[in-house]
Amino acid sequence: MSKNVFVRSLAAVCGLGLLTSLAACGDNTATTSSSGSTAETTTKISGDFAGAGASSQSAAVDAWIAGFQGSNPDAKIAYNPSGSGAGVSTFLTGATAWAGSDKALADDEIEQSKEVCASGTAFDVPVYVSPIAVVFNLKGISDAGKHINMDAQTIAKIFDGKITKWNDEAIKSQNQNLDLPDTAITVVHRSDKSGTTQNFVSYFKDVAPDAWGYDLSENWPNEVGQGAKGTSGVISTVKQADGTIGYADFSQVGTLGTVAVKVGNKYTEISAEAGSKVVEDSEIDSSANGDNRVVVKLNHNTEADGAYPIVLVSYDIVCPAYKDAKTAQFAKSWLTYVTSDEGQKAAQQAAGTAPLPSSLTKKISASIEAIETK
Repeated sequence: MSKNVFVRSLAAVCGLGLLTSLAACGDNTATTSSSGSTAETTTKISGDFAGAGASSQSAAVDAWIAGFQGSNPDAKIAYNPSGSGAGVSTFLTGATAWAGSDKALADDEIEQSKEVCASGTAFDVPVYVSPIAVVFNLKGISDAGKHINMDAQTIAKIFDGKITKWNDEAIKSQNQNLDLPDTAITVVHRSDKSGTTQNFVSYFKDVAPDAWGYDLSENWPNEVGQGAKGTSGVISTVKQADGTIGYADFSQVGTLGTVAVKVGNKYTEISAEAGSKVVEDSEIDSSANGDNRVVVKLNHNTEADGAYPIVLVSYDIVCPAYKDAKTAQFAKSWLTYVTSDEGQKAAQQAAGTAPLPSSLTKKISASIEAIETK
């Protein structure tokens, strides 16, 4: 059995609730220290540990598991890419050691975490930075390797069903060098509760509020188009038919066409580097309730040269203290590795992510160091 199959199988069992003690069944006496640049472990971690959550992180988590187990061969780690909402819900039952989420914790989730954590409340730190691609499949355009230019208003109106043809004047006026066909647009969106969805539509709320009147939510807000489960589901559905458009983490775009998004007076094509520029031009959300939290308040209205404004900052969610000390030792060691230079390079190679900006790493390291392991 391959490692990935084992990981998926174990994660699925955990998702059924049959191994709710998996997160706390480690057998180790490790202590760790977090420097923000290198992963340091004084004693090896061993035991079985589970996480669940954001499907966007899936490729990166596979790489992190391989890297972590390279230094800790007796650690068995399972990750179920069930989606951000499902992952947080599972974590709040105590069934997993950590959750991956494409959105920061809500106030009610912070309050619920008091029942899971030995003391204090759960906190979130960024581990994964990647742009969200607006992907499309359009004969003669995407299959020719061409981008389509769009501003925020146009993208919002497409996903709200107000623009329904690829040769609509709003699209044509921004792409005068393209011969756009009279093909119907089919929107593909996430059917499951998704942090990627919330990050995607928050761009509309900030940049094109007149074109997007829905409240922010992890659930898709209208009946336009068709739903698909998970990032892989959206990509698969877009690939199946001409005229489709959707949104997905950049790491899984493959050969699909992508929209170049208007920033200031220019259109920026998607890239990890362009996404990182937005995070560098953003601030930490000082209004986030709870201790040790590092929540990025994205500046979707950035006009930084070469910045791509639709970005996903994905978090790992852990407790500052666990009812089982061995789980705490794992969580501290895991986050130390994931946010280290080594861990970030592994994610970049596996998923094309942008490394964590240096403006965040010191804050992240301080939060990880706060995890109690005794």
